[in-house]
Amino acid sequence: MSGDDKDGTDRPRGRKAPSAFRTISEVADELHIPQHVLRFWETKFPQLAPLKRGGGRRYYRPEDIELLRRISDLLYIQGYTIKGVQRLLRDGPAEDEAAIAEAERAAEAPEPGRPQLPLPGLPAGPAPARAAGAKPVVRVRAEGAPATVPPASDPRAAERLAVLKAALAEALQELGAIRDLIARAARRRG
Repeated sequence: MSGDDKDGTDRPRGRKAPSAFRTISEVADELHIPQHVLRFWETKFPQLAPLKRGGGRRYYRPEDIELLRRISDLLYIQGYTIKGVQRLLRDGPAEDEAAIAEAERAAEAPEPGRPQLPLPGLPAGPAPARAAGAKPVVRVRAEGAPATVPPASDPRAAERLAVLKAALAEALQELGAIRDLIARAARRRG
């Protein structure tokens, strides 16, 4: 029985069948997501409901794992917010969004002759469209870091960039006000 499991398959010892239920630690290791994040997602996505046995131990079905993969992809790769993913899972993509997504894909088509290299671990091609109302995650660079501005190939890009700059300026003002409040509170305590 060298290399064979008890069930007679050629799986290495310790490996489960694809249809087997998995514990939270196995799922966390497989998807590279911390266990506490998986538990948090259970509170945010009602579609995600692993079986719970005595003592509260969770067992994830293969369809639960696929849903977790999809949620992870939407949040971490495609940039959806939790509300956006909730809406997408609840409603599905709208028909008019498919037309908008197709138009955006056509506008984002690479220039002829310019090589397009996919990132390792990501599917090649443009990212799918976001659900209506879903907001992309915006990351702000630390002060003093050089900011790169994408070329304005899309006429709406300049308008979006101006809106983002205004939002960033407003956020920085609010941050300054918060810092002032914290400093005042520290002086009162000290």
